[in-house]
Amino acid sequence: MGNITLSVPEEVHKEMKHFSEVKWSEVARKAIVEKLETLKLAETLAQKSKLTKKDVDEFSQRIKASATKRFLA
Repeated sequence: MGNITLSVPEEVHKEMKHFSEVKWSEVARKAIVEKLETLKLAETLAQKSKLTKKDVDEFSQRIKASATKRFLA
Protein backbone atom coordinates (compact mmCIF):
# COMPACT_ATOMS: atom_id res chain seq x y z
CA MET A 1 0.00 0.00 0.00
CA GLY A 2 1.29 3.47 -0.88
CA ASN A 3 1.65 6.28 1.63
CA ILE A 4 0.84 9.98 1.40
CA THR A 5 1.47 12.88 3.73
CA LEU A 6 -1.41 15.23 4.32
CA SER A 7 -1.13 18.77 5.68
CA VAL A 8 -4.06 20.40 7.45
CA PRO A 9 -4.38 23.80 9.11
CA GLU A 10 -3.36 23.86 12.77
CA GLU A 11 -6.94 24.56 13.92
CA VAL A 12 -8.19 21.50 12.04
CA HIS A 13 -5.41 19.41 13.58
CA LYS A 14 -6.43 20.53 17.08
CA GLU A 15 -10.03 19.54 16.39
CA MET A 16 -8.91 16.19 15.03
CA LYS A 17 -6.96 15.56 18.23
CA HIS A 18 -10.13 16.25 20.21
CA PHE A 19 -11.75 13.31 18.40
CA SER A 20 -8.77 10.99 18.80
CA GLU A 21 -10.96 7.89 18.61
CA VAL A 22 -11.55 8.57 14.91
CA LYS A 23 -9.19 6.81 12.51
CA TRP A 24 -8.43 9.88 10.40
CA SER A 25 -6.35 7.95 7.90
CA GLU A 26 -9.42 5.80 7.19
CA VAL A 27 -11.58 8.91 6.77
CA ALA A 28 -9.07 10.31 4.27
CA ARG A 29 -8.76 6.96 2.47
CA LYS A 30 -12.55 6.68 2.05
CA ALA A 31 -12.83 10.28 0.82
CA ILE A 32 -10.10 9.65 -1.76
CA VAL A 33 -11.76 6.46 -2.99
CA GLU A 34 -15.16 8.20 -3.27
CA LYS A 35 -13.61 11.09 -5.22
CA LEU A 36 -11.88 8.65 -7.58
CA GLU A 37 -15.16 6.84 -8.20
CA THR A 38 -16.87 10.15 -8.99
CA LEU A 39 -14.08 11.18 -11.36
CA LYS A 40 -14.15 7.81 -13.13
CA LEU A 41 -17.92 8.05 -13.58
CA ALA A 42 -17.64 11.60 -14.91
CA GLU A 43 -14.89 10.51 -17.30
CA THR A 44 -17.01 7.60 -18.55
CA LEU A 45 -20.01 9.85 -19.09
CA ALA A 46 -17.88 12.47 -20.83
CA GLN A 47 -16.46 9.88 -23.23
CA LYS A 48 -19.98 8.89 -24.28
CA SER A 49 -21.17 12.49 -24.60
CA LYS A 50 -21.67 14.17 -27.94
CA LEU A 51 -21.36 17.62 -26.38
CA THR A 52 -18.45 19.76 -27.47
CA LYS A 53 -16.21 21.67 -25.07
CA LYS A 54 -17.99 24.83 -26.19
CA ASP A 55 -21.39 23.28 -25.36
CA VAL A 56 -20.17 22.32 -21.89
CA ASP A 57 -18.73 25.78 -21.25
CA GLU A 58 -21.99 27.46 -22.28
CA PHE A 59 -24.02 25.07 -20.14
CA SER A 60 -21.71 25.73 -17.18
CA GLN A 61 -22.10 29.50 -17.56
CA ARG A 62 -25.89 29.18 -17.62
CA ILE A 63 -25.88 27.07 -14.47
CA LYS A 64 -23.60 29.52 -12.66
CA ALA A 65 -25.72 32.48 -13.71
CA SER A 66 -28.89 30.75 -12.56
CA ALA A 67 -27.36 29.73 -9.23
CA THR A 68 -26.05 33.25 -8.66
CA LYS A 69 -29.50 34.73 -9.27
CA ARG A 70 -31.11 32.22 -6.92
CA PHE A 71 -28.63 32.73 -4.07
CA LEU A 72 -28.49 36.51 -4.34
CA ALA A 73 -32.24 36.98 -4.65
